[in-house]
Amino acid sequence: MDIRVDREVDARGLQCPMPIVNARKVFQELQAGQVLLVKATDPGSVNDFQGWVKMVNDAELLGQETAEQDGKTVYLHYVRKK
Repeated sequence: MDIRVDREVDARGLQCPMPIVNARKVFQELQAGQVLLVKATDPGSVNDFQGWVKMVNDAELLGQETAEQDGKTVYLHYVRKK
C-alpha cells in the first residue's frame, strides 16, 4: 500500500486493547490530514480498528494489510485524521 505515513505506533506483541490504546494517544496529536500507521501482531486488531474508526468522528481507516516480519504476521492499520 502506497500511503504517506506521518506517525507510527509499534504495538507488536501487545494484546487487545493495547494497540488501540496506544494508537489513540498518538492519534490525538495528529493534525487534520495526517496518517498514522499502527503495526500489531494481535489478529483481533483488524476488527478492533474497524470498530474504532466507526466510533471516532475524526478518524478514517484508509486500509489494512498484513506483512511478514521476523517470521510473524504483522497487521498494518492506516488511519487518517479528518
